[in-house]
Amino acid sequence: MEKAQRDDLKELLDRKAAEYNTEEFIARDPVQFPRRYEEKRDIEVVALLTSTIAWGNRRMILRSCSRMLELMGSSPYSFIMERGAEQIDPEKNIHRTFFGRDFQYICRGLNGLYTRHNDMEELFAGGDPWEGIARLRETLAEGNGMTYSRHISNPDTSACKRLHMMLRWLCRRDGIVDIGIWHSVSPADLRIPLDVHVGRIARSLGLIERKANDRKSVELLTAELRRMDPEDPTKYDFALFGMGESGETV
Repeated sequence: MEKAQRDDLKELLDRKAAEYNTEEFIARDPVQFPRRYEEKRDIEVVALLTSTIAWGNRRMILRSCSRMLELMGSSPYSFIMERGAEQIDPEKNIHRTFFGRDFQYICRGLNGLYTRHNDMEELFAGGDPWEGIARLRETLAEGNGMTYSRHISNPDTSACKRLHMMLRWLCRRDGIVDIGIWHSVSPADLRIPLDVHVGRIARSLGLIERKANDRKSVELLTAELRRMDPEDPTKYDFALFGMGESGETV
């Protein structure tokens, strides 16, 4: 990509990121749920659970998140440590293919995590998001007797879109939409949450050519976005997702 073309593209993405990265975005996005809490571990629990079911129709996602959090009472962390999920019907439908048994899997895993660690952030202390995701996946599995949930993606190959979105929420610190309570992962090291909307717009703009939404495409796209903002490449998630979700064409 030539410099003039990249400069024009940066101008477009900067403008679109500012257009979508606003307080008004919060009410339409699952980031609203972890933002309701003040205690760090409550925020972590809710960020993981709500990002895990953030796929499909956005209105349905928000309804499902609301119903799921109603199960947990005023302190999701206390719910985890008191093993409240064991009282949930494993067949209860929470969101599309996410059932009570899937909810229990994550809650059991989090119980084990918080039994051994002060907070979830400790798993990401190395600063590499992929390694942190792998440690989180292993920790949740250990809490369930070393089985893997299909809802916690394998970072070896997967784009891990929802987990990278969770990391964006927890690590970016611009004080607008994202929460920014973690400091173990620099915003400069975050990876783009790559879904169908982000992928479609990124390919239309010539940022990537690969068709698969996988880990390799995440790295390629993030590298292009770092050329535009080395310190905060995932701010462009707002631009790419916003344009894609709203049906804009480029």
